[in-house]
Amino acid sequence: MITGNIRKMTVQLEDEVRYTLNLSEDICMNDYIGKEIRLEWNGIINCSVCKKVTKKSFGQGFCYSCFINAPESAECILRPELCRAHLGEGRDPEWEEKHHNQPHIVYLAKSSAVKVGITRGDQIPTRWIDQGASAAIRLAETPNRYEAGRVEVALKEFFTDKTNWRKMLQNDIDETIDLEEEKWALEEHLPADIMELFSEDDEIIEINYPVLEFPEKVKSRSFDKTPIIEGKLMGIKGQYLFFENGEVLNIRKHTSYHVEFC
Repeated sequence: MITGNIRKMTVQLEDEVRYTLNLSEDICMNDYIGKEIRLEWNGIINCSVCKKVTKKSFGQGFCYSCFINAPESAECILRPELCRAHLGEGRDPEWEEKHHNQPHIVYLAKSSAVKVGITRGDQIPTRWIDQGASAAIRLAETPNRYEAGRVEVALKEFFTDKTNWRKMLQNDIDETIDLEEEKWALEEHLPADIMELFSEDDEIIEINYPVLEFPEKVKSRSFDKTPIIEGKLMGIKGQYLFFENGEVLNIRKHTSYHVEFC
């Protein structure tokens, strides 16, 4: 029996993605696929930043005070074009310098449609896996988060920046998508200053997930409604655990929940 506060599963890209649930001990979740597992929430949520007990999780694991004030929940997390780290500004300039005033990658990911997104350079391929992409390609390389956000805004005219999570979980993939073709088709549509940031790296990274069976209909589970979630683990994709009968549990959504695993 292993206990601890949930964090998003760490991942390793192999022939199939290898997932680790990090509680008081590291649990290789791939080893449990096809087996019965049980997760029980004891009603406690510890803020992921200050560690204080909070009655409700705001964002992904914050108490209200940290949600309002911590740099980890700043507006530029969701809207990178608003980032001011490159100017030495932000909720916590030292934190911003370390995390946001760093090289970022703008990418295209394949799922049921082409999605555009950004991530810090050292978060590839982790970010692609967390979003459940079946394949991804680097599109642009920028010196900081603000510039990546500026590129992403320009691309929203052509691609979605949202993942259809139900289709992703059902493995509804548009196999006609050619990411390299989509990438360079933008050349005639974007201004020169954006094209100057484009990456010459056209390698397409394919991602396979450890899944025995994809759900036909997705039924989302939550500790807030059901403190005990158990059943046969049928697979893992993105940050979701798949159970029988189409039931899924979003691990990242429950960041900071204190659980018992067995």
